[in-house]
Amino acid sequence: MSSSTESSVTEPKEVSRFLNGDARLIAPLFLGAVLTHHSEAGPVSVRLTEVEAYMGPRDSEHPDPGSHTFGGPTARNAPMFGPPGFLYVYFTYGMHYCANIVCGPHGAPSALLLRAGEIVEGEGLAGIRRPASKSAKDLASGPARLAAALGLTTADTGRDALAAPFSLWLPATPAAAVASGPRVGVAGPGGSTDYPWRFWIEDDPTVSRYKAARPRNPPAAG
Repeated sequence: MSSSTESSVTEPKEVSRFLNGDARLIAPLFLGAVLTHHSEAGPVSVRLTEVEAYMGPRDSEHPDPGSHTFGGPTARNAPMFGPPGFLYVYFTYGMHYCANIVCGPHGAPSALLLRAGEIVEGEGLAGIRRPASKSAKDLASGPARLAAALGLTTADTGRDALAAPFSLWLPATPAAAVASGPRVGVAGPGGSTDYPWRFWIEDDPTVSRYKAARPRNPPAAG
């Protein structure tokens, strides 16, 4: 991996300790981390430039109405209740995969949604996986694009991102300029300014565009 990624720590135990905390505090420090997937087709590495923090269910200390765990544990969100450093990958809109890195102590669900990043290794393979991309900066700009570029699917949910075929490098130094704001596409109060839990590197061209969620349709009468 190129030294220009400015990432250093790869020891799994140290990375796990780093992630074993409050996702909202970890998120801005996680920007610049590099996640690599060494698939059979070859490696692809993404330097993360945008993430969103998601916390626990209703009965937790930090209830998060925008989180998949808000209603409690299910077969789908089970990886979020697991140890830090594991992947939680879900399928959405009947066509896209989105990937998260689990944070916090085992049993206390929280995670960072990997929203955007820069391909720093394997750009050719990422381009094959993302044929609709118009430029290198678009290859992983958005959570679905990022997961596709890395070749991640729900087959990877519950897998350890700190062990083969994955590796995770933490940034050597914090990002120089970090911004925060409401999360993208989260309906209801979890997407409001009361939850400014999206973090991104300012002026980075790979950061995705902000889109507020569409209001939910009211339930039919009767």
